[in-house]
Amino acid sequence: MRRADPRTWPWWVQVLAVYGVARAFSAVVLVVVAGHQAANGWTGASPGYVDYTGLMWDATWYRQIAETGYPDALPVGADGVVQQNAWAFFPLYPLLVSVVMTVTGGSWALAAPTVSLLLGAGAVLLVHRTVVVGAPRAVAARPGLPLATVLLVSVFPTSVVLQVGYTESLALLLVAVSLLAIVSRRYGWACVAVLALGFTRAVALPMAVVVAVHALVRLREWRDSGRRPPTRDLVGIGALAVTAVVSGFAWIAVVGWATGIPDAYLQTQEAWRGAATTAPFAGWTYVPAFWFGDAAPFVVLGAAVVVVACLVTPSAWRLGRELHAWSAAYLLYLAAAVEPGSSLARFLVLAFPLAAATAGLVTRPRWARWAWTGSVVVLMLVLQVVWVWQIWRIVPPSGWPP
Repeated sequence: MRRADPRTWPWWVQVLAVYGVARAFSAVVLVVVAGHQAANGWTGASPGYVDYTGLMWDATWYRQIAETGYPDALPVGADGVVQQNAWAFFPLYPLLVSVVMTVTGGSWALAAPTVSLLLGAGAVLLVHRTVVVGAPRAVAARPGLPLATVLLVSVFPTSVVLQVGYTESLALLLVAVSLLAIVSRRYGWACVAVLALGFTRAVALPMAVVVAVHALVRLREWRDSGRRPPTRDLVGIGALAVTAVVSGFAWIAVVGWATGIPDAYLQTQEAWRGAATTAPFAGWTYVPAFWFGDAAPFVVLGAAVVVVACLVTPSAWRLGRELHAWSAAYLLYLAAAVEPGSSLARFLVLAFPLAAATAGLVTRPRWARWAWTGSVVVLMLVLQVVWVWQIWRIVPPSGWPP
């Protein structure tokens, strides 16, 4: 019997196959590393796969939210400083998992990784479609780019978080939905996705930049064609811009209202920082020095050069304006809003258009394209093993949070 050529499979089957193999690899890595895990505050020694993916690190905070909700008041230490608490974490993901728990009767440790795994599957399907619709020039230059993008996202060193009790799967899905809806000019759906994003992760504000870039693209199209802008589109773009800004501050406002302290969310965030400040870019003044000492300025400069280089390569410019804008705005937002610690690598999963830019660096001949992509995949898989061993595995009494 003749075996079917995978290249003839429907696109969605190919995407899910790539995602499934990648997640199976990560599962094996997690199981092996779990065998070397010491007892800690979340699990016993050598925990099983379910506990290791459902209870470790921030997953327990989300579990607390799903099972008991948020605290009525901010916990304060003897020094009057706000302590770490559940208000730092957004509600949509634990709400979805709690619904699944109620319907199935399953535990958090089983339901949360399962929900993440399934949301991740939906996310990579949408990533594929977003690249197809949003980056036609890049796809024309590099055939197979949408699937290659899915492959690089699926094996990214921190892609393990797509199958644990974390929000990355849901956030990736909503970012992809938002971008796909914007480039498809379905502004109503984009508003829904962006609003949901604001209750999933603190990443809605960069989407306002994407909306602004999209508006400029549409205005240029109308000007060049001599057509009058349709009222419906103007209203849709305007509503989406407002939604993105509102969504970016919505959770901050909700936390302030619920606790009676206007800046409660920011005070809570400070509890996780090496210095008690959430000022933009402040983390870059002390974290690099902690890691690299006197060499810190050179390391930061080198990192900035690499980021800029990624954004100005021909393969990056071939991305659609909206996908390129998301990559640039999101990276700048991370630099401004996030302390540059061990969690930063996890946050990069949402910058998936850069995976398309990476895969599109080599366009021909065909063997060179796949040799390049294969080399990147091997490097990412090696780094994934390193990340799980060094970061996800905790060596009591403390560790660097993923």
